[in-house]
Amino acid sequence: MTIASDTPVLDTLAAMTVDSVERCGLPPDMLILTRIAALAASDAPPISYLAHIEPGLRAGLTSDQLQDVLVAVAPIVGTARVMTAAGNIAAALGIAIAVADAEIEAEIDAETKG
Repeated sequence: MTIASDTPVLDTLAAMTVDSVERCGLPPDMLILTRIAALAASDAPPISYLAHIEPGLRAGLTSDQLQDVLVAVAPIVGTARVMTAAGNIAAALGIAIAVADAEIEAEIDAETKG
């Protein structure tokens, strides 16, 4: 029996991701790089890349490694998809920074009022 949720789509995606990670034998950095390559190949939107920023940072990935993945897949997926992927990664990073800034401002406001 399933439990009702306010976010069934997100819950399903999270469960699929957890299952994939548990079944995958790749180290965390390789797992994220592989997923970035798949996102580029599938012409994924910025939100898909956003979901991989925090795990990528925890895995110690660098911007050079992300660029290397895009260079590696360019002959397979094509210029247009690689350029779109680069733009979508930049947009995802911008979203992540905006969220982090908002969280910091909320903490500062809470400390000031409390």
